[in-house]
Amino acid sequence: MPARPGFRLPLVVTADADLLDDLLRIAAAAGAEVDVAPDPAAARPRWSRAPFVLVGADQGAACVRARLPRRQHLVLVGPAWELAEPLGAEYVLRLPEAEEWLLRRLGGLFASGAGRVVAVLGGRGGAGASVLAGALAVVAARDGRRTLLVDADPLGGGLDLILGWEGLDGLRWPGLAETDGQLDPQALVRSLPQRGDLVMVSFDRGEPLPLPAPAMTAVLDAGRRACDVVVVDLPRRLDEAAVAALQGADHTLLVVPAELRATAAATQVAKAAALHCSSVSVVVRGPAPGNLSALEVARSVGFPLTGVLLPPEPGLAKGLEHGEAPAVGGRGPLADLCRVVLAELLGKAAEVAA
Repeated sequence: MPARPGFRLPLVVTADADLLDDLLRIAAAAGAEVDVAPDPAAARPRWSRAPFVLVGADQGAACVRARLPRRQHLVLVGPAWELAEPLGAEYVLRLPEAEEWLLRRLGGLFASGAGRVVAVLGGRGGAGASVLAGALAVVAARDGRRTLLVDADPLGGGLDLILGWEGLDGLRWPGLAETDGQLDPQALVRSLPQRGDLVMVSFDRGEPLPLPAPAMTAVLDAGRRACDVVVVDLPRRLDEAAVAALQGADHTLLVVPAELRATAAATQVAKAAALHCSSVSVVVRGPAPGNLSALEVARSVGFPLTGVLLPPEPGLAKGLEHGEAPAVGGRGPLADLCRVVLAELLGKAAEVAA
């Protein structure tokens, strides 16, 4: 089974020819493809972005010495229990005893559906990322696509407020935070707050909840299988769950106001995001008090520009205060930009699939 569009391959790090043969055989049986690196130096560029990493016991000590970043979904293969903690491995496997477990794990990575995941990240506080995330989800659903909107910011005040959904019944993050395995996609969608083709998972108004990365991964995987589009609203300070979302995203949009200090701040945010998502572009939000052009902002940040400079949209702020979802009418510059983003995201998927 070929990897889905935008999917980054699991990474195998080993120079042991026999172990590599075993792992490639198991991957083939699972219908999975893998990326292979013989040592930490070759693994480093792909280390953080891979959805799952298998490190052979022959390279475990070398990976520790290389100070590769600690990450989720890391498995040590071979009799090297003493390396599990310094490496940050979730499991230590012995073959052939663990072959069935590994076969299921690799197969599960490639069993996800064709839904596309776009993450939205603010270049600075108040950039408008949450409004753009909400608008993307609203426009996608309005155009007939089954859409999941994911609130990944525990301190953002609740993305449901942007849609005016705070009164809707349904499951929220406190009921999903302990999830560490696969979720039934259709059962998840049925349990969430929803209207028409749009469903949402958000925080409630209780105590701030640290969101575990496994819960985020499980929700995104289920969202891919159940929906056409998944939109994730990320916090600027990337916690473990936000990193998991970036690693699972097909594309990340960085929202940057057309201001000098905002551009400088967004450059640092962009560098952090690029460690985990290889496809990043910039949305520039107007007005531009210093006459910075959208292209100048994008060049300074170091990523391509998506869409056009957004002018102020009359009535948007007032509508949000009264519980009116952004772009709900399907017209205006914000809705137009969302359609450009969605056409590019879904168009690339079609091109790769063809």
